[in-house]
Amino acid sequence: MKTILEILTEIRPEFDFTGSEDFIDEGLLDSFDVVTLVSDIEKNYGISIEGVDILPENFRNAAAIKTLLQRYGVQQ
Repeated sequence: MKTILEILTEIRPEFDFTGSEDFIDEGLLDSFDVVTLVSDIEKNYGISIEGVDILPENFRNAAAIKTLLQRYGVQQ
């Protein structure tokens, strides 16, 4: 199972996500990247993220993504 940072790096290998507080505001991810990220997370963790949870604030940084995954029962 891949980590969140591994998935992010596969999507946008040119960026270092570890030092970012807001992936979207800092331009590391755009809306298409978020859709790809959701799909990759769902495949990787065997979950289905509901549309109501696909909000920028849930994907702004690794901590926010981890919190979202915990709501779906994923422990990292």
